[in-house]
Amino acid sequence: MIPLGSLSSAALLAVRINDLWYALPLIVVVSLVYSATRHELPAPIATGAIRMAAWISAFMVIGFAILFAMSSML
Repeated sequence: MIPLGSLSSAALLAVRINDLWYALPLIVVVSLVYSATRHELPAPIATGAIRMAAWISAFMVIGFAILFAMSSML
């Protein structure tokens, strides 16, 4: 096993990238449930779910970028 102190920040990201796959089903489920509570017809539910999934994903990417930049300054 490689000690974590000797890895660069990009290598650490590559090591932990598999954990990010858990976010996909959560984003889908949360956006569908939230959209279904606001609409009754399938077309507005799908449109709202896609829009909500985009907002959640964008927020997560921005948060990740901020945290990644802060950790690389350490």
